[in-house]
Amino acid sequence: MKVGKVSESVLKRSILKKINIISEEVLIGADIGVDCAVLALSDKEAFVISTNPVVKTTKDLGKIGVYTATNNIAAAGAKPIGVMVSILLPTRNSESKLQGIMEQVVETCNSLQIQVMGGHTEVTTAVNQPIVTITGVGKINKDSTFSPQNIKAGQDVVLTKWIGLEGTSIIAKEKEEVLTTRFSIGLIEEAKGFDKYLSVVKEAATAIRSGVCAMHDISSGGIFAALWEIAESADVGLQIDLKKIPVKQETIEVCEFFELNPYSLSSGGSMLMVTEKGHDLVNALQEEHINAAVIGKIMDGNDRIVMNHEERRFLIPPKADELHKIYE
Repeated sequence: MKVGKVSESVLKRSILKKINIISEEVLIGADIGVDCAVLALSDKEAFVISTNPVVKTTKDLGKIGVYTATNNIAAAGAKPIGVMVSILLPTRNSESKLQGIMEQVVETCNSLQIQVMGGHTEVTTAVNQPIVTITGVGKINKDSTFSPQNIKAGQDVVLTKWIGLEGTSIIAKEKEEVLTTRFSIGLIEEAKGFDKYLSVVKEAATAIRSGVCAMHDISSGGIFAALWEIAESADVGLQIDLKKIPVKQETIEVCEFFELNPYSLSSGGSMLMVTEKGHDLVNALQEEHINAAVIGKIMDGNDRIVMNHEERRFLIPPKADELHKIYE
């Protein structure tokens, strides 16, 4: 199989079709575009759980792992509580590598005011680079869980921050030396610093207060993958204006240098939101100093269309994240 997340057809055929729903405590389980499981905790509260391996970087394993897991939980409308951490190390790594990963995990958790609750650490010949898997846990009011069924034709699609933040930061750190042959140190440092935008917990809380209908954090596969996933999970169509999708100039420059498509580049730190009143939500986010824009609408039918002036293109099921190309 190809590098990256398995294709949607493989996911449906070899994973989702094998899963039976046998527990009434599972309110939301595995599905296309669903990043969290929701488990009934009591008559009023539910657990929200998300698990994520980090395979896109060798430098920010702990930081990106915690942000990815907690972003999924926040996108489900829940409050992150803590994380479980699994670390697999190859035999060539020293204890200092393990310490560095854990320092990132703890620092990121402290910034989010959540707990490292436990996990597993092992040195093994089964891996040739460190693999960090973070399982995030959160809680939510049982009657407040978000569902793709909330998404209806006519609603606005809002994007927070800028696409490609996570991928740009990773590339700038992993490929700094080669980037210096083209770009100034200032541009590279700015791109590396995009990791300060990687949490979406704040904008999720703002969106919930503003009556958002659904949220989906953007990660592997970028904005095009996230748009497909949210439409597929709700069985709706989309019409998106490409020119309204915010993107930083540093992302454009880095992607052009490596011949990458920024719209299919890992975009942790950005979130898709669906709401009845997109401009009101954008105003609420901007009041919290969070960049946001209305980029399109939910449509009847199943056509997922991206407009670029007069040119129309149709979204297709997600393929491998562009980030993988820098390691080829």
